[in-house]
Amino acid sequence: MRAVAIVDGEHYPEVVRAALRELPYEFTCALLVGGTDKLRGEPDYGVPLVDDVPDVDVAIDLTDERRPELVAAFLAAGIPYVGADFRFDPPPLHPFELPSIAVIGTGKRVGKTAVATHVARLLARDRDVVCVAMGRGGPPEPELVTSPPTIEELVARSRAGQHAASDFLELAALAGVPAIGCRRAGGGVSGAPFVSNVLEGARLAASLEPDVVVFDGSGSAIPPIATTARILVGREPFRERISDLVVDELELRLTPTEPLEGRVAVFTAAAARTDHLDPVFVSHDLARRDVLRAQLADLDVDTYLIELKAAAIDVVAEHALARGKRVVLAGNELVSPSLDEHVLALLERVHA
Repeated sequence: MRAVAIVDGEHYPEVVRAALRELPYEFTCALLVGGTDKLRGEPDYGVPLVDDVPDVDVAIDLTDERRPELVAAFLAAGIPYVGADFRFDPPPLHPFELPSIAVIGTGKRVGKTAVATHVARLLARDRDVVCVAMGRGGPPEPELVTSPPTIEELVARSRAGQHAASDFLELAALAGVPAIGCRRAGGGVSGAPFVSNVLEGARLAASLEPDVVVFDGSGSAIPPIATTARILVGREPFRERISDLVVDELELRLTPTEPLEGRVAVFTAAAARTDHLDPVFVSHDLARRDVLRAQLADLDVDTYLIELKAAAIDVVAEHALARGKRVVLAGNELVSPSLDEHVLALLERVHA
């Protein structure tokens, strides 16, 4: 394998030269990064020095420092990055024949699905759109939902032992477009899931022949699809390099899908604005079922406004319906006047 050696001036060049002869790679060049302690003039590593990512099969790190920006540069170029006791590989991406946009994030609860929902709604104004979502609670086989699920349907899912707050259900409910649910387990440093059925979900989406497909990532995991473009929510060196648009510093505004009545309690997992709703109670504890149950025990309200996350259905909706109260779904509306302009500009590339 043709390799570049990542070296530093903290090692004597003769030690590095000996290591390059011993290691089972064909070193074609070296990249000198940092440190001058052991250098006396221009170092000789037995191979040419380069100052950027070269055309090689693998990068071999012979330094003692971890440099995220450097790792990101090689992974974004599709080159594995290997050290003495670690290895980072670029995420495998399967080809996809339709125009497509992936919305990816840097972790959990960064507003990624809110952005994916917004993008899907924007595109659906004059295009046929299908969403594909991957989640840690997704179905064992890709599942297509063609119409927005009702609260009753979501509760029925929960009672059947299914995850009733999966992202594909949220997309179907709030974007109003067909959505396909997939699952994944595990996630690597570069975003590759250990196991997923997203490729099968992508094939199902393609069979519907939409104008564009929106893929929604999961946490920091990236859909293993070579999409036409990517939108990143948050900041992270590798994901920034492989994305076409970066969205950060989001302001979210919780927006009900139906009119609210009487005294309102809000249940959300995000830091969305709720002051405009004039609620009598606000909980940000949808991911903490024990805390939720304690909050619900003494609550006296007419309408339960829920973000479709975590325990929204199996705890909050069940509690409200058992008492004959209204349950209304809420979405996270983006307060970002310039986002639509950037997304539409991105679409020109998608349809090019």
